[in-house]
Amino acid sequence: MHSKWLRVLLPAVVVLIWLVGAAFGGPTFGKLEEVSSNDQASFLPASAESTEAGELQAQFTDSDALPAVIVVESATEIPPTELGVYEELATSLAAVDGLEAAEAGGLTVIGPIPSEDSFAIQYIAFVADDAELGEVVEALRDVLTAEIPEGTTGYVTGPAGFATDLVSAFGGIDGLLLGVALLAVFVILLAVYRSIILPFLVLLTSVFALATSILLVYALASWGWIQLSGQSQGILSILVIGAATDYALLLVARFREALGEFESKWDAMRVAYRGSFEPILASGATVILALLCLLFSDLNSNRSLGPIAAIGIVFSLGAALTLLPAFLLLFGRSAFWPLRPKAGSHHVLPDGVNATGLEGLRGIWKRAATLISRHARTVWVASFLVLAAGSLGLLQLQANGVPQSALILTESNAVDGQDALARHFDAGSGSPVSVIVPEQDQDAALEVMQNQSGITDAAMTVESPEPGAAVVVRDGNVLITGTLQSQADSEAAEDVVRELRTALDDASPEALVGGVTAIAIDTNDTAQADLVKIIPIVLAVILVILMLLLRSIIAPVLLISSVVLSYATALGVSALVFNNVFGFEGADASVPLFGFVFLVALGVDYNIFLMTRVREESLRIGTRPGILRGLGVTGGVITSAGVVLAATFAALGVIPILFLAQIAFIVAFGVLLDTLIVRSLLVPALAYDLGHRIWWPSRLGRESGPVHRGSSGETPGQAEHRAEPAHRG
Repeated sequence: MHSKWLRVLLPAVVVLIWLVGAAFGGPTFGKLEEVSSNDQASFLPASAESTEAGELQAQFTDSDALPAVIVVESATEIPPTELGVYEELATSLAAVDGLEAAEAGGLTVIGPIPSEDSFAIQYIAFVADDAELGEVVEALRDVLTAEIPEGTTGYVTGPAGFATDLVSAFGGIDGLLLGVALLAVFVILLAVYRSIILPFLVLLTSVFALATSILLVYALASWGWIQLSGQSQGILSILVIGAATDYALLLVARFREALGEFESKWDAMRVAYRGSFEPILASGATVILALLCLLFSDLNSNRSLGPIAAIGIVFSLGAALTLLPAFLLLFGRSAFWPLRPKAGSHHVLPDGVNATGLEGLRGIWKRAATLISRHARTVWVASFLVLAAGSLGLLQLQANGVPQSALILTESNAVDGQDALARHFDAGSGSPVSVIVPEQDQDAALEVMQNQSGITDAAMTVESPEPGAAVVVRDGNVLITGTLQSQADSEAAEDVVRELRTALDDASPEALVGGVTAIAIDTNDTAQADLVKIIPIVLAVILVILMLLLRSIIAPVLLISSVVLSYATALGVSALVFNNVFGFEGADASVPLFGFVFLVALGVDYNIFLMTRVREESLRIGTRPGILRGLGVTGGVITSAGVVLAATFAALGVIPILFLAQIAFIVAFGVLLDTLIVRSLLVPALAYDLGHRIWWPSRLGRESGPVHRGSSGETPGQAEHRAEPAHRG
């Protein structure tokens, strides 16, 4: 009786502990944006030229106000006689709470400034650092809506306008994203298991893992130990839901299989846990270590995502290995209602050298295993050629960054305003190029700025706007600013700034070029350098884990190569889709790196699930039969896990941010590619063709039949089955 109550109490206590953690973590989910930053400048390392320039530039102003560029565009020419109306509009704009002068004694709103073609009016306002940015920008837009003349359109753009619209685009990252992801997972689980209860148990496992991980992430971000952004916030949610569900599905499949063999749910869980613990732990460890490789990144946004996402995987692992078993033990066979597995319904494959591996298999996975057994070389060669052809799309990948105006995929007042600004003014208004030069080089640097094509109105910062005012000097440096003729975030503007840096190397070697365009250049260049540096590190870490797990060298190299090929194909096909279907202007510079980390780490997961089972079966019945058997018994659960993970990442597409939309497509497509072709055809067919050699240099790699037979002639599997409790049906 004591043992019976203990068996009920133990899983209940585990569930209660997770429930308490989720109760504390859940409320912080909606507060993550309070400790989140989407400021691109903060993502750069301190050594970046634009970062150093920004720090020195701060000495030249007492204000941290963020400029908002206000544009009123007219369908007809605006005669000089009507400028009085726009002067009154300037007064109304200046009355908005939260604005301040950029300089002491300066104007809160500069303007009206008519365009040369007389079709637009420009103002520049400054949003105070301590004001609520979104509220101030929306108030400015409300003034425009209420007071601009008929036949005109008003916009608030510039840094303040874009920041506001970017925050608005991230607005659904808490509720909408999670809701879409959970709904997709629920529908898939319902279709796969045709059970009412089980999908809720798996989803609760994922949600509890997410809620508790968010509690820790929120605390670390609020203490300043990690830097949280909207991108990493969305990826955390998707990664935890997808990974926890994947791990849960593997355990559920082994538990369901064991329930068909044992009467006792405890005996079934013991066998299921023993069979799934190692692959789940190895898969989680692989993803965690791959994510932590991002700590080698020089971009703060990449580097901070590593520990944030790794924390999510740790809690996913913990929930799958503790909370889900507790749920399954509490519900037992009822978890699978109405299709409850019956004891004795599972056919135990006998050990021995005469097994083909096809015994007991049925449906599509028996057909796949049969195909591989008959035409292994043809299957893997054809699969390789298909993937290689898809990877050719990499030649069209444009991952050098995109204009800020292309980041938001929905209607944006700031984006429309930037277009209007470009039609009638120097498009770089409001986002000047800033150059910090030593005082002794000021004249030479100013001459370079004035002669630089693509830059207008280059001038040194002076004490006052009065003629003959002294130049401002701070710590032996002066500040020179210039207006870009092209949009500050455009490729043309980047070319101008790169040329300017080269020209200044001779005139003033210590000159530092900063501003919005310089920040974009340094971000893209750093992202490209990260890609070259981090990819080899991730591959080396995963290779070592696979060698330790599979006790082999050949098999891990095969698996790593297949996943890299799958990644190249996913990126190549994605490039074709981005350019020719979606019409994107390019890809964010961090997309290839994030896509690599997620696809390689998560893609290896499915190969781990497959090959650990193949090795288990190979020990009992030999390598080639073991490959067919491993493919057949894991096919359903791994495919289900792949579809779930693809669906959860696809949910990122509901957030109208270019980076998230591209990651959503690349990872979702890549996971399906890895699940349906790489793991189902390429890897098992190539392994079957190689035979027992894939396990070299272990003993299993030197023998084609079962190994490690005991003194009685039994394999480990036979002895294990003989020693199981006599609760079989």
